[in-house]
Amino acid sequence: MGEAICRRFRFSNEDTEQILALIANHMRFKDVEQMRPATLKRFVRLPRFEEHMELHRLDCSSSHRRMDAYDFVSRLLTETPPEQIRPSKLLTGDNLREMGYKPGPIFSQILASVEDAQLEGKVSTEEEARRYVRSRFRPKGPEKSQEVEPFADRDGRVIRRNGPH
Repeated sequence: MGEAICRRFRFSNEDTEQILALIANHMRFKDVEQMRPATLKRFVRLPRFEEHMELHRLDCSSSHRRMDAYDFVSRLLTETPPEQIRPSKLLTGDNLREMGYKPGPIFSQILASVEDAQLEGKVSTEEEARRYVRSRFRPKGPEKSQEVEPFADRDGRVIRRNGPH
């Protein structure tokens, strides 16, 4: 419905995308205090996040008047250095290839897992990131040593196992 209204009023594509993002994400504020650090940091990295904050402030002011989530996010943005919210990448696809992994769809899962660990403070150097990858993603059997099979999720739970269970 929001998109149809934006199109009817001939909003630009950029404005339409932002309006749809505001609509899609406005209820996420109720969960900010329970979000994992990586999830919260990704949330505040949304484009034009200051507009999300203002919408949330106006929404709270005009309804229940509880500003806990707004204040929580404001403190996070004030107290957290920008390099912790938008850190430089520790690894790239090229690094994974150098480590012996075969390029494929699993690369995005590996890199997202590394970014989560980085955002949560579990890794902070390239070497720690390499150890993290090796501990969670291993090559498949010997005949396919270049393919990767995940064996632990972001929380360390087993995803798949080779051989008998």
